[in-house]
Amino acid sequence: MITDDEALEREGLEWIIRRAMPGTFRIIHAENGRTAIGLAEEQRPHIIFMDVNMPGIQGLEALREIKTRMPDAKLVLVTAYDYFAYAKEAISLGVKEYIVKPAKREELVALLRRLVEELDQEKAKREEELEIRDRMSQLMPLAENELALLLMMNKAADEDSLQLSEWLEFPLDRGLGLVVAFNDDANIGRQRAYSVIHSLVRTFGSSISSSLIDSHIAVFLRIPPGMQEAEFGEEALGYGEKLRSHAEQHLGLSAAVGIGTIREGAEGLHESYFEAVFASTLVERSGGVCRFGDLKKEQLDHNGGNPAAIDRAGQRSYVVAALQRIREEREQQTMSVLDKAKGYIGARFTEELSLEEVADHVHLNSFYFSKIFKQLTGETFIDYLTGLRIGKAKELIAAGDFSLKEICFLVGYKDPNYFSRVFKKVTGITPSEYRDQNH
Repeated sequence: MITDDEALEREGLEWIIRRAMPGTFRIIHAENGRTAIGLAEEQRPHIIFMDVNMPGIQGLEALREIKTRMPDAKLVLVTAYDYFAYAKEAISLGVKEYIVKPAKREELVALLRRLVEELDQEKAKREEELEIRDRMSQLMPLAENELALLLMMNKAADEDSLQLSEWLEFPLDRGLGLVVAFNDDANIGRQRAYSVIHSLVRTFGSSISSSLIDSHIAVFLRIPPGMQEAEFGEEALGYGEKLRSHAEQHLGLSAAVGIGTIREGAEGLHESYFEAVFASTLVERSGGVCRFGDLKKEQLDHNGGNPAAIDRAGQRSYVVAALQRIREEREQQTMSVLDKAKGYIGARFTEELSLEEVADHVHLNSFYFSKIFKQLTGETFIDYLTGLRIGKAKELIAAGDFSLKEICFLVGYKDPNYFSRVFKKVTGITPSEYRDQNH
């Protein structure tokens, strides 16, 4: 948008722009500040040229109004006077560019090209951020479930778990475990139950939850820094009541909610989870909320004593079943990732392919992907890729339709000498020797 009270000035700028950068812009004119504000609101221009001195609303005043409504627009001050007289106020408005009348063609074109490049870069950045947010929205529930499962199994002390907790912004410092348990006989849709419970848990502040495993969902709550334990305990009790009524209202099911005591560290959260499991068994049939910390010694003795011994006392068979289910789910999820990675590698092994690219495809960081890939396949990513390439090379050599140099490029190598060395390392003989044996 070109804003100037002089029609000749507006037309002159447009003429220069259209001649130098044809087809790049749709140009609109405004003859004063008031018109500029209205057109900016209606047309949403990316670049605005604004004359300083105009009748009525002045240029800087118009820019101030436009900036509040369009903070991402590129603002250019057009002045016949010394720019520095307006510099302080212009900078406060975010005006970083100016041109002095009469505008020189070279300066105007260079300025516009720079602004177009900035707009393109900002657009690309926004698209990248949207893609990252979309990926994160898909990965967040999986990461939450993974960390919750690790805490349930007392396996959350390794580097991978700490990375997960950092990514989820859920430090494993102080908090408690909470369990929402449904009747074993209830017909529960796993995904629906998880969605209903998880949607409410997200409103509880710093928290994570597991998927539905053998009729129960584990929730871990972190105590906010500076909050007293007694206050947090009452807050957790309120959360438990909300979860119970939420399940009844949206799932039509009676839920037993058990709440563990506040503990520190990953191992402490694991123990609090077991306390919550134990507490949930005491209100299992009737439904309700039970805090482990409120139980009297007689109740603990009668129901098996130490909550870590629930399975030994036979009080809750799903604890053992849940741990087994957790292991199966993790293996299933990992195998699914591996199958997806192998499919991607199998379709592209003849191209230039990196571990980082494959890890990105399955939404894992390269370190973690490399680790699980070797654990499950028994070989590194490079060894696996090399095996595919050399296997394909052997097929092509045996077929006899291509020269060894052509085969080198067809299976993903750029240097025939390097291909020959790798081939010999894998097979024990050179490509030429392999060809002689097969012809």
